[in-house]
Amino acid sequence: MTDARRIVLSSDHAAIPLRLAIAAHLAAQGWEAVDIGPTEAQSTPYPERGAEAARRVASGDCQLGIILCGTGQGIMMAANKIPGIRCGVCSDTFSARMIRQHNDANMIAIGARVVGEGLALDIVDAFLAAAFEGGRHAPRVEMIKALEKG
Repeated sequence: MTDARRIVLSSDHAAIPLRLAIAAHLAAQGWEAVDIGPTEAQSTPYPERGAEAARRVASGDCQLGIILCGTGQGIMMAANKIPGIRCGVCSDTFSARMIRQHNDANMIAIGARVVGEGLALDIVDAFLAAAFEGGRHAPRVEMIKALEKG
């Protein structure tokens, strides 16, 4: 079983500083932040970064994931191609909370060119503080899972 305090982080080159700030924030809260890079500011393909992080979550190596690129959109699309991943872009705390409570999201994407560091940390906190409510939302999440199977 995965340690409930283990979370993977990845980004493209546009989001390295924000990813590092989030990693430090998580570590200060007792999370094991598995930062899979990149470390260099050279152009980095976001599809590879999103997919690699998503595979860590889908395999159970990490419970949750936070991925970043300029807008959050491209890296989110790549992550969602990995079976078992439910990831959405969050630019506000309400969406970050709801994506966990209603959609049982296991990853979020943040746009480093869209939100500043303070808001990004609040988004991360809202996402991590929320839990799936189940109930009327459970059948809908099952429908999403069924779509992966065709």
